[in-house]
Amino acid sequence: MTPTLFQRLLGAEFYYLAPEVKALHARQGRFRYEGRFSVERGRNPLGRLAGALMRLPPAMTDAPITVEFDAGGAKETWLRGFGGKPMRSRLSFDNGQLRERLGPATFHFRLCRIDSDLHWVAERARMFGILPVPASWLDEVRCREHDDDGHYGFEVEARLPLLGRLVRYHGWLMPVAANDD
Repeated sequence: MTPTLFQRLLGAEFYYLAPEVKALHARQGRFRYEGRFSVERGRNPLGRLAGALMRLPPAMTDAPITVEFDAGGAKETWLRGFGGKPMRSRLSFDNGQLRERLGPATFHFRLCRIDSDLHWVAERARMFGILPVPASWLDEVRCREHDDDGHYGFEVEARLPLLGRLVRYHGWLMPVAANDD
């Protein structure tokens, strides 16, 4: 069987991830997860504009979330439904890093395991495919995937200098059985 995108990126480290994280990233084909999440947004008007351009979710608490995955080897598409608000990411392998296309932004992440958690470390980014984002701006773009009481848990936060917090969202997901679709 062809390794998944995350298996390819992490190599042997993949097998030390929390079981819930490993299970999600070991799947191929089309599948769906559901759960609950909360979102905090920054107050800076320019930060809100940047968040809107990237189609980041609005602030909400304990809302439903669905994520539809289409995972095939070296590429994946994630369609998140944050309380009914869609946000699509396209993920791919790029020179040993995870490349995520999110609206007009393209991020390159180095993946690393700390204990059984998966961390995404932003290494570089571009806006509109041509404008490089200064590396120092990415110091506060973080993602962590972990076990959340037997569910797949996630925490994402993005802050930029001068703009402050763009978004912070966190929650949990569990797989939806194929016959529940």
